[in-house]
Amino acid sequence: MSNDLKPSGLPSQGAAGTSPAVGQGVLNIFMENLGISRSVTLSAVLLICAVTLCGVFWFLHSAPPDTIIITSGPEGSIFQTNAIKYASILARNGVKLKILPSQGSQENLLRLNNPAFHVDVGFIQSGMTNGITVSNLVSLGSISYQPLLIFYRSATPVELLSQFNGKRLAVGQLGSGTRSLAMTLLQTNGVGGATVMLDLPPAEASKALLDGNADAVFLMGDSASVSIMRKLLRAPGIQIYSFKQAVAYSRRLTYLNVLSFPMGSIDLGSNIPPQDTSLIGPTVELIARSTLHPAMSDLLLEAAREIHGHATILQRRGEFPAPLEHDFPISEDAARFYKSGKSFLYRYLPFSLASLVNRIVMVFVPMVVVLVPGLRTIPKIYRWRIRSQICRWYRTLLALERELPTQTTPGKREDMLKRLDHIERTVHNMKVPASFADQFYNLRGHINFVRTRLEEHSNSTEPQA
Repeated sequence: MSNDLKPSGLPSQGAAGTSPAVGQGVLNIFMENLGISRSVTLSAVLLICAVTLCGVFWFLHSAPPDTIIITSGPEGSIFQTNAIKYASILARNGVKLKILPSQGSQENLLRLNNPAFHVDVGFIQSGMTNGITVSNLVSLGSISYQPLLIFYRSATPVELLSQFNGKRLAVGQLGSGTRSLAMTLLQTNGVGGATVMLDLPPAEASKALLDGNADAVFLMGDSASVSIMRKLLRAPGIQIYSFKQAVAYSRRLTYLNVLSFPMGSIDLGSNIPPQDTSLIGPTVELIARSTLHPAMSDLLLEAAREIHGHATILQRRGEFPAPLEHDFPISEDAARFYKSGKSFLYRYLPFSLASLVNRIVMVFVPMVVVLVPGLRTIPKIYRWRIRSQICRWYRTLLALERELPTQTTPGKREDMLKRLDHIERTVHNMKVPASFADQFYNLRGHINFVRTRLEEHSNSTEPQA
């Protein structure tokens, strides 16, 4: 029997009679046990390697970062103070929060909206997107109210913002949310013309008011510190503006909230402020790029609950953080956190261990679930293909055998022999795994059987001399 008639997958020895290499031996074992050819085995091995490499790459790529960047506010501002608190809480879980000072909400928005600027998250007061096209930004929720405090020097109370027309007003620096909201309110009240707008930082604006170089100063936590506000509240001759039209403002500018500053809430003994004061202000949102890792979203919101969840003069306990949607959609990760809290693994395991286990579950378990059935299907498909080839030649052989009674002329006999030779050559060139050796050799034996019958039938039909 010639070597080219061997079924594929049978082990062979080298020219010197040496045993095959270890890799070849392992390959042969797979081929014999699975009943597949060398090419199919190699394809399966390559598929496993490719999927494994992709899984390892995604496992490493999906790891949460160990450093994220937040754009906050000026040094000493409430935004900056809160960012420092966030950094302290995230550090407990081995995550570094890098803080970038800014001029306030407007600059934070511009930074986050600029793909070339390296930043992940930032504080932005609602109502800042007017005239700015925003894309790929999501909200992790509102974290606090941000009241607008207007301090002014006057012998008589100022009841309407329009009364500031023609005065010297410190409205905040460019890039701050304070300036943005102040200008919106002043324009709504028709304040302009001879009014002098002073672009001063909070400390300088406060000094200008105390020194008589400014008539009023607008302050918000995105750029001013609590100490500056307290100083002005206690300063003699300085009054705080009460928004008597607070409800109207909240209806006109829907991102504004009506807030109450109760009498004596700052200092009961000195009765500061001396009367109930109505304020307005937006909420502060924690805004992130849509690419923020889900684990980082959970950490930030967990920190937000710890920092902003307590009761204050302006809010109830547990009121913030909250999924209040204003200019930005609430992210899917944040919505899931507000609904059910942290995911199961992060709830019961340390952050680093939970991250590792979560990535194993998310990457390698689906990979195994897909690969195992797939690899089990490959031998079945291959065996079905080989069996179909063998059955096809059996059908051809049966058809040829049925034509034996019609063999009545030498030409017919010659044609049948050629067809039988073609079948035999084709079958001899077939490559089948060792598991199909019995069927392969049975087919070859049946080809010889039909050839014998064809010869016997030809002899029986030849005329006797």
